[in-house]
Amino acid sequence: MTDLVIRPLVAGEENLFDCMPDPLPQLRQVAYADGVAGGGYRPENTWVALRAGRLVARAAWLLPPGAVGAPWLDRFDLDAEPEVGAELLHAAHEALGGPGLYYAALPAHWRRRPEVLAVVRAPMAAARLAGLVERGERLRCSWAGTPLPASAGRYDFRPPVDAAEINALVARIAAPDVLTGVEIARVVGGVDLATDPLAWLGDATEEWRIALAAGDPVGLVGTAGDACYPLLAYLGLLDEAARPELLAEAVRVLAAGGAREVIADVESHRVAVLAELERTGFRQLRSRVTFAPPNSQE
Repeated sequence: MTDLVIRPLVAGEENLFDCMPDPLPQLRQVAYADGVAGGGYRPENTWVALRAGRLVARAAWLLPPGAVGAPWLDRFDLDAEPEVGAELLHAAHEALGGPGLYYAALPAHWRRRPEVLAVVRAPMAAARLAGLVERGERLRCSWAGTPLPASAGRYDFRPPVDAAEINALVARIAAPDVLTGVEIARVVGGVDLATDPLAWLGDATEEWRIALAAGDPVGLVGTAGDACYPLLAYLGLLDEAARPELLAEAVRVLAAGGAREVIADVESHRVAVLAELERTGFRQLRSRVTFAPPNSQE
């Protein structure tokens, strides 16, 4: 690899980053130039590898303005052997103060798609060679107007009385079903969406709903209609039987506010939650696999 040049991007070289064709055009991704304009991508946090003057690897770490955490690897494309990608990552990690998180965005059902596996094997192998460890997978799902299941009428729904009622219920829910944007909340705002959702979503309660059985709370959902996309930000249960109707009710709240698409993120191992999302009309959009340093708590 004596002809290999690895270096950070220089301001004004956005076209160099973009000269590599997008290997996964089916993913929704912010264009690099738009990310630079918005302040999330920076040349000094963007690294490239050139072999005989040709771009063979690119990596862009993202840190939105005002974020309290460290940059995370958001774009990593490799048109070379994994060792080249690992060398790029080692050089960048040394310059950036050590390895950090890598969120590998992948198309839905990527393990079943040979054409996608052919693209992602090399960068994922490079991440492992650079010392990063796979730590989990989250699936992004989308509802886009599919008719909702009819309510069985087993539960009543109402908005919370106030933020204190939300916080009290959140404290009783050990593992929420749906947490959408949990990575962004943690890195940008320093907030654990699972335990303190209002710190990220704000104190407005009108788009939250509590599911009640015989007057007792059995579930809680928080929606956000004015985020990047209308989304189910938080859904947690005290009784799993309430999941189908609470999901449908949350989508109705957003659809009544004009939403034509609703986004929800779920851990890939939460099979029952994913199945209920699909019964409600959600379809998988993409996957996000997290790689982290071995000593990370991620």
